[in-house]
Amino acid sequence: MSRKPELLAPAGDLERLKVALLYGADAVYFGGPAFGLRANAINFTIEEMKEAAIFAHKLRKKVYVTVNIVLHNKEAKELVPYLKEIESTGIDAIIVSDPYVIKMAKENTNLEIHLSTQQSTINYEAASFFYEEGVSRIVLGRECTKEEIQEIIEKVPVEIETFIHGAMCAGYSGRCVLSNFLTDRDANRGGCSQICRWDFDLLDEDKNKITGEKDFTLCSKDLSLLRYIPDMIEMGITSFKIEGRMRSIYYIATIVSVYRKAIDRYLLDRENYTYLEEEERILRNCANRDSVPQFFDGSYGQECSYYNGREEVSNQDFLGIVKEYDSLKKEAIIEQRNYFKKGDHVEIFGPNHGTIHYVVSDILDEEGNIIDIVRHPRQIVRIHIDENLEPYDMIRIRKNNS
Repeated sequence: MSRKPELLAPAGDLERLKVALLYGADAVYFGGPAFGLRANAINFTIEEMKEAAIFAHKLRKKVYVTVNIVLHNKEAKELVPYLKEIESTGIDAIIVSDPYVIKMAKENTNLEIHLSTQQSTINYEAASFFYEEGVSRIVLGRECTKEEIQEIIEKVPVEIETFIHGAMCAGYSGRCVLSNFLTDRDANRGGCSQICRWDFDLLDEDKNKITGEKDFTLCSKDLSLLRYIPDMIEMGITSFKIEGRMRSIYYIATIVSVYRKAIDRYLLDRENYTYLEEEERILRNCANRDSVPQFFDGSYGQECSYYNGREEVSNQDFLGIVKEYDSLKKEAIIEQRNYFKKGDHVEIFGPNHGTIHYVVSDILDEEGNIIDIVRHPRQIVRIHIDENLEPYDMIRIRKNNS
């Protein structure tokens, strides 16, 4: 019988790391102060890496650090001291793409090495090569089909990690140079400006503009493999990876909790497992782009991209996060994240309880004054609620008040 897969989540900072682990991730990945592929992320200092490792290990969970840029000559001499420094923090593995980093890590550290999706490994011969070079896990390219993943697993004795949710790249991950060409920001060094999401003029063979409902775009829809969780578990995939180190704590908590529940529900009773449309609804409401299975099911045609533009609406579902709960007064202290008011129908979810349906009653501000509307960014308020809540529980709008 196939073993329980690891659920791996992104962490843009310590708060998001803690949220990911508390909401059910088995491991998290993040960037350090150098050699990572998210130039615009906050990233972790060496001291924060130590704190992250301690926090995760107390929960018997793991942390991985990205060292996955493509190096230039000037950086080669800085690599080994950096690898030794991050090894001293207690992290569990590094995620790399440049073969030179693999060589230096093997020769100078005892770090476990995972091969990044930036290497675009999509066949078993490449997987075998990197396994023989000392890589213990391969993050496959997101362009693999189910059949290709299965063949790699059967032919190469290496751990396999695949993406299950998040943004897609219009080209092979990290290998697009449109960002370099148009904005002088290098996608292979964490600076991708996401040119594929820009609007373009589409011209015919005579260079006349083709007009449509909207301007042309290369933008891919997001990836979601929630429906295929049973298949992926039975295939023997080691780790299920969620994309999004730049995403919010609400996004991370929501995505992690949905996949955690689906995985656990299947492993608990494989014969009677049912796919829940409600979980799909939650995922859909959390994001601002449509999601499809992409390459996994072999249907990677025009339905996988936005060729005629789209509207990316900012998500307003996330209303607040619980900071404390007073069980004597039956009051929750909430930090506001979006406008809400008395009488709103909301859902409260958390890592240790099911979804609570609640109608917002009396709201008190920090001075104890009764207010009807919470409109100020990160405003601290108190609400009365009989259910025992916990720090990091989150409040979202309840769709259709149903």
